[in-house]
Amino acid sequence: MRCSTLFVALSAAAGVLATAFGELPAGVPRNVHEFRLKHPYKSNGGGSDHADGQRPIVKIRPSRNATDGVADEFLKGLHKANHGGTLYLPKGELYIIDKPLDLTFLDDVQVHWDGEVKFTDDTPFWQANAFAHPFQNSLMFWKWGGKDIKLYGEGILNGNGQRWWNEFAGLEILDPDNEYLRPILFYAENATNLEMEGIHEKDSPCWTNFIVTSKGVSFTNVIVTAESNNASSLPKNTDFFDSLNVEDVTVERVWVNIGDDCFSPKSNATNIHVDTMYCNGTHGQSMGSVGQYAGEKSFIQDVVIENVWLLNGQHGARIKTWAGPDVGYGFVDNITFRNFWQAANEYAAFLDSCYFNIDASTCEQYPSQMNITNILFENFTGYTSGKYGTAVARLTCSANPDAVCDNITFKNFNITSPCGEAVIICDDIRGGIGVDCVPSNSTEATAALAATCTVPQATIAPPF
Repeated sequence: MRCSTLFVALSAAAGVLATAFGELPAGVPRNVHEFRLKHPYKSNGGGSDHADGQRPIVKIRPSRNATDGVADEFLKGLHKANHGGTLYLPKGELYIIDKPLDLTFLDDVQVHWDGEVKFTDDTPFWQANAFAHPFQNSLMFWKWGGKDIKLYGEGILNGNGQRWWNEFAGLEILDPDNEYLRPILFYAENATNLEMEGIHEKDSPCWTNFIVTSKGVSFTNVIVTAESNNASSLPKNTDFFDSLNVEDVTVERVWVNIGDDCFSPKSNATNIHVDTMYCNGTHGQSMGSVGQYAGEKSFIQDVVIENVWLLNGQHGARIKTWAGPDVGYGFVDNITFRNFWQAANEYAAFLDSCYFNIDASTCEQYPSQMNITNILFENFTGYTSGKYGTAVARLTCSANPDAVCDNITFKNFNITSPCGEAVIICDDIRGGIGVDCVPSNSTEATAALAATCTVPQATIAPPF
């Protein structure tokens, strides 16, 4: 079934009108250029004023060619700029990083980043020499840490990911038998007051950012892309943001065009605010996954995500927790998803308590031990892709009698389906959710899921 019905939906985040399936509301950027026009960013010169005068500027030599590594020079430059200086990477210069760097010694340092920093794509070297973290077998090109670190500019951080995606094709990051590990583009640990502004993070082999045991982290006016030139090897697991043990995180005005979660804090995250994100081809604004590791407590608490456009992806607002015989426990509490405009996503809201290929019988026998409480989905407009028929949202809480799933609320939820009248499916939630919903084993849910159809992708390129 092909739907051509026009609709008019108020975008709470943009305050403008949508027109037809596949078209974006007026004023919504469709590409990086339009994003920069709508949200301009300009570096503040080769160094900003400091409390005791002008910051000293440090420069290092750029790479002479694509194989000329300057990792040692980059490290020396940051040592020299540390304690009050600025490392300056001018526009038009290339800096090849060919070895892992431990940058966890930083104290009051800035990087004025207008050039391009690019990692080599020597996959055997990096798999043998990269830093490692036990969480989901993560590898890192480098690790940043310390206090009062600011990275700003109009330059590029390039993960050179194509070879990694090609060689990883067909594998799964969470498969316990997977031995092909890929580095994370930007990793920070034990950081306090870490800022990234303006930079274009490009083609990460795996997660784009992984922030661990840190406080006071911000990403502002950042562009994040992962775009393959090989249709059979698309970017995978290239999440914009992942974290472990973080608090006080701010994300403002970010463009994301990648192949996985647009935003995805994991275990032990609190006090997070996301405002104004454009996400194309992602898995959604995700809480988690959490509860993966046996006997380990994890939580996500006090999060507001608002003013978000989600296009051509898997889901919109998403919560994912693990089930099975050897998982952890904990809670997801006080999460607000507000002012979401969506186009051609599968579910506009999705709560998954049986995450990552766990079969239904196992989830039934060993349901999730995560509490899900005080979740608000407010001011949602737009339309789904039709993959799940007229079902536009699905909330599946744990059937575990000791896992609370309470105060889940929909307010001004105006998501339509191109296949017909919208249906919301929900299971094992205490009380009502503020709108009508039906259990997954009902005739209404079965009919909704069977009524599949398709719509064009929302346009993100300039009109021709």
